[in-house]
Amino acid sequence: MKFHWFLPTSGDGRAITGGGHGLRRVHGQSQATAFRPPTIDYLAQVARAAEQAGFEAVLTPTGTYCEDAWLVTAALTQVTTRLKFLVAFRPGALSPTLAAQMAATYQRISGGRLLLNVVTGGEAAEQRRFGDHLGKDERYARTAEFLSIVRGAWDGPFDFTGDYYDVEGATVAERPDPVPELYFGGSSAAAGPVAARHVDVYLTWGEPPSQVAAKLDWIRELAAAEGRTLRFGVRLHVITRDTSKEAWAEAGRLLDRISPEDIASARAVLSRSESVGQQRMLALHEGFHGGSRGGSRGGSRRGSRGGRVRDLEIHPGLWAGIGLVRGGAGTALVGSHAEVADLVEEYAALGVEEFVLSGYPHLEEAFWFGEGVLPELRRRGLLGAAAPVRLSA
Repeated sequence: MKFHWFLPTSGDGRAITGGGHGLRRVHGQSQATAFRPPTIDYLAQVARAAEQAGFEAVLTPTGTYCEDAWLVTAALTQVTTRLKFLVAFRPGALSPTLAAQMAATYQRISGGRLLLNVVTGGEAAEQRRFGDHLGKDERYARTAEFLSIVRGAWDGPFDFTGDYYDVEGATVAERPDPVPELYFGGSSAAAGPVAARHVDVYLTWGEPPSQVAAKLDWIRELAAAEGRTLRFGVRLHVITRDTSKEAWAEAGRLLDRISPEDIASARAVLSRSESVGQQRMLALHEGFHGGSRGGSRGGSRRGSRGGRVRDLEIHPGLWAGIGLVRGGAGTALVGSHAEVADLVEEYAALGVEEFVLSGYPHLEEAFWFGEGVLPELRRRGLLGAAAPVRLSA
């Protein structure tokens, strides 16, 4: 198994809300005290923490709500030694030959520490900001052509004529070594064939294991028809502490800072998403509005705003509270270090080999997982020994 962390290039803080995928308003606190701007110094702290805690790489998002992933991570290669960077980018925003060149250059200057996360895009309004007016299925078809050219250019010269691109002699100065692995996610019918034919790792958001199992079986069948096998990863948040009680108390604290108005506002925005994955995330907390619901679990904690934190536990240890106000990945592993390790094992039994994790704040939570759960997994014989880390001055 491989574990990756998240680089909060839209800002960070002690609440789910505050920037990026979440709402901007934080109840009970001013932005000045609640929000950590994504300065290069702070992002360097998070990157070093992830490296020291034992993570393989950090995922960096893409979009107009955050800093540019290529530029930020290239800078951070200079203050880390072995950490890899899973750089998210949109195929429609640059030419495939340029993307191949950028990736090849990055590999040389970083010593082979680039991974690529291909984001086709599920929000029409966001795509239009980049001048992209294609429909959703067309965007996936374009992604397939884009990735064909990128791989072809790395072994170029490469000619290609399709519906969206027409290139002659696409190439790079030197083939990247190693060739960056391609990560990709998508839950729609148009996304599956792209994954099956072109990528190395298929990513899914953290749905309950039964739903994840069905999705992975779907991708396996598509890949087998192409004569390929893929690796699988899952994108989750995590709240882990020395005891289960402490972890759920932290989840309750995060929930306390979200009002019914926050939830209603976020749902109004997220319900307009074209992303099938986003609609599946929203369905996980359908009916929860921030107030008390009937039939709560015994012993569940009531938040100060009336909601019970464990009403959002959709599978033992899997909490849907993040998705109340955050787009994208909306579930978290919650529990003691051993309980979180149990749920990691449950996903691993389905064939999940890579875990892309995050927490609030990202700096502190990286150590909670790295110093709590990773040693537990090593004790169980599921991970090798921790690699020594030499932090840059």
